[in-house]
Amino acid sequence: MTAEAIEAGPRTGDAGRAGEGPLRIALLTYKGNPFCGGQGVYVRHLSRELARLGHHVEVIGAQPYPVLDEGVTLTELPSMDLYRSPDPFRTPARDEYRDWIDHLEVATMRTGGFPEPLTFSLRARRHLAARRGEFDVVHDNQTLGYGLLGAIGAPLVTTIHHPITVDRKLELDAAPDWKRRASVRRWYGFTHMQKRVARRLPSVLTVSGTSKGEIVDHLGVREDRIEVVHIGADTSLWSPDPAVAEVPGRIVTTSSADVPLKGLVFLVEALAKARAEHPDAHLVVVGRRAEDGPVAQAIEKYGLGRAVEFVKGITDAELVDLVRSAQIACVPSLYEGFSLPAAEAMATATPLLATTGGAIPEVAGADGETCLAVPPGDAGALAAGLTRLLGDPALRRRIGAAGRERVLERFTWRRAALGTAGLYRSAIAAQGRPAAR
Repeated sequence: MTAEAIEAGPRTGDAGRAGEGPLRIALLTYKGNPFCGGQGVYVRHLSRELARLGHHVEVIGAQPYPVLDEGVTLTELPSMDLYRSPDPFRTPARDEYRDWIDHLEVATMRTGGFPEPLTFSLRARRHLAARRGEFDVVHDNQTLGYGLLGAIGAPLVTTIHHPITVDRKLELDAAPDWKRRASVRRWYGFTHMQKRVARRLPSVLTVSGTSKGEIVDHLGVREDRIEVVHIGADTSLWSPDPAVAEVPGRIVTTSSADVPLKGLVFLVEALAKARAEHPDAHLVVVGRRAEDGPVAQAIEKYGLGRAVEFVKGITDAELVDLVRSAQIACVPSLYEGFSLPAAEAMATATPLLATTGGAIPEVAGADGETCLAVPPGDAGALAAGLTRLLGDPALRRRIGAAGRERVLERFTWRRAALGTAGLYRSAIAAQGRPAAR
């Protein structure tokens, strides 16, 4: 039986296997936007597949609220929403304050810090205390706030996608002066809390072997407390479609313009080099355009104003068709804890060019087989990969087909849900709680 046939197999009723009843799951997410960053994507797809297995899933989240699928309940736990568009870092009106947590959130923002992990955890603790006994397990999606320590009414499982200290280091390395470095240190002040909390967690879930090692090294979590459950692509949505025409020279990537972690500036430089042999090569970036900064400066320096396009606010279907239309999907990141964009592009059979930063090789596979792999931060190697793929249709077809098969075999949300539910049951058993109803 092929991987595709296995993935298309039975979708419901798995929660009751071996006499085990469905679980009542509280899934916490302090930031749930499914179109910006991996946390919202994780919550949406994991909750849907857990529900399809027969579990009751209630997502408890703050702004931007997650988009959820049928069968999953959303409970809104509103923050002060200080970073909303179009008025980020806003000053709330007096009548918006409800309690001391709101004052703490605003005060932390005004001193240059990022308050949401702490303040969401405090609100979540209060909310869970009022509903004690309603959940079999609480699953925290990388809040890692002080409020989640101690008794919260149910066993706690925490997902750490990767240590945010990695992001902090990369931003400090990219900071041009001492003022910017001081600002970065203030913003990432919450990572000290996350490090203390992580060390006290009984059950940690992460998405790759690379992330597991870094959680041990950076956060000091004991290795025997961490389990790896790979995530993946929604392969019913991310799939090939011959009806979508391939656009000559199109390269697609997902990136916020000036997040150093994402390595977009190196891809822009690589595009300039590749256009010497392939003048029709052009880049579509799914993400926000920065009006100034390293990426904008590189686009201007290399005269790529008409060869680089940024798109945002598109639907899932439009995003999938955009990737299907590309001759190359590229992940130029310096580091990834997993890389959903890599898995999703591979699932459409679009050939992948990716760096070897962080856990990307765990997802993308072997160089020359399921992807082309290059060192992170190397614009010359990226340019060589672009040139090779743009000039070799047979190579693109072979790598694209092998990439999809790899995703179907290893990286799907159904497999992620099955593995996560198993970890829930282990956490419940470790606390000696009765079986779920």
